[in-house]
Amino acid sequence: MEKAILVNLAVTRREKEEAEESLSELAGLAVSAGATVVEKVFQTRNGISPKYYIGEGKVVELAALAEKTGADLVIFDANLTPAQQRSLEEALKVKVLDRTQVILDIFAQRARTNEGKLQVELAQLTYLLPRLKGRGQALSRLGGGIGTRGPGEKKLEEDRRRITDRIAKIKKDIDSLQKRRARQREGRRKSPVPTVSLVGYTSAGKSTLFNQLTRESRYTSPYLFATLDPMVRRVTFPDGFYFFLSDTVGFIKKLPVELISAFRATLEEIREADCLLHVVDVTSSEALEQAAAVEKILEDLEISSLPVVKVFNKIDLLSEGEKNELLLRNRDSGHSPLYVSALSGEGLDRLKGRLRSLLFENFETFRLRIPRTRAELASSLARQAIIITRTETDEGWEYQVAADRSRVFPYLSYLQKGEIP
Repeated sequence: MEKAILVNLAVTRREKEEAEESLSELAGLAVSAGATVVEKVFQTRNGISPKYYIGEGKVVELAALAEKTGADLVIFDANLTPAQQRSLEEALKVKVLDRTQVILDIFAQRARTNEGKLQVELAQLTYLLPRLKGRGQALSRLGGGIGTRGPGEKKLEEDRRRITDRIAKIKKDIDSLQKRRARQREGRRKSPVPTVSLVGYTSAGKSTLFNQLTRESRYTSPYLFATLDPMVRRVTFPDGFYFFLSDTVGFIKKLPVELISAFRATLEEIREADCLLHVVDVTSSEALEQAAAVEKILEDLEISSLPVVKVFNKIDLLSEGEKNELLLRNRDSGHSPLYVSALSGEGLDRLKGRLRSLLFENFETFRLRIPRTRAELASSLARQAIIITRTETDEGWEYQVAADRSRVFPYLSYLQKGEIP
């Protein structure tokens, strides 16, 4: 396991106030990537050094600290320019990474599907292309490990033309996958079945909640970005109504623009949802800031206008006193945020009730009896209504369906007795 030193530079009062929090998050990223954090280094100065990012005196201190601790790499809590990264590696004699490279490395480890792997490779190559000058020799000297997964050392040593060709090929492949996903979404759009997308800060418990609601067994982990590839599953209510739930990649502050661009096909799942389920870690001291970061990304993706159900997760980790305080605050404010435990199931009935009311506000239940002479109506019914039950008889088919009243107009003459619209 590689030993890492983390470095944070603050040039404004706000950055200084947020330094500890930001570096703690970077530590979580480093651990998720497979490193052990041995030291954290802070510096406050009036500006950023064009050559080293930090001051030259701090570079000397950092070199001595790396030698003393036996560190294999130094991770900066910022995005370095190619020149800064090369200058730092020459001065420190260890591998130097920035925040974006660590996140990209985690994504390279987590991607499981072909689409996910392609998107990660595209993001990495796009980020590393301007950094190719001198990087082949540097990586050969520094060895493998964090920051070298994904496209890998061999690809980094290729000339720019070949890498540019590879990027073009990946974009073409992703475009094909995006068109296929778009056709799937188009099919869902024609269906009356609503879709809900889970969004939230990484490690907020989205995948655990997904498993609880869908009865799936999706991989979960305390590490950041434990799950990457999107998944869509059905959630059914006791009365037979159901919706599709999609789980997507977790968000994070300073999410690299390369990732947002490369994962746009995946993030389209969020754009096409009827409702967003925003999961917030209620135990985090930065819960409100993390929620705001997610909302900012949704705004950047131009999908902030969708209905949002905000869920405060991990209530099982609070003491009884903390729970009571939350409930009291909720009662006094007149608002009704949802507090749940995706792990224990506490509060999930209330969450389901909220989703049931929101998604099916205009739905009614109808019983239809369609004769065999109108088989075309039977075959098209699923595009107009949620089929709760279907029974085949000698005369035709009997259905119990849920739909907006306007969608069943073509079937009014086949309503069973007593079903008067």
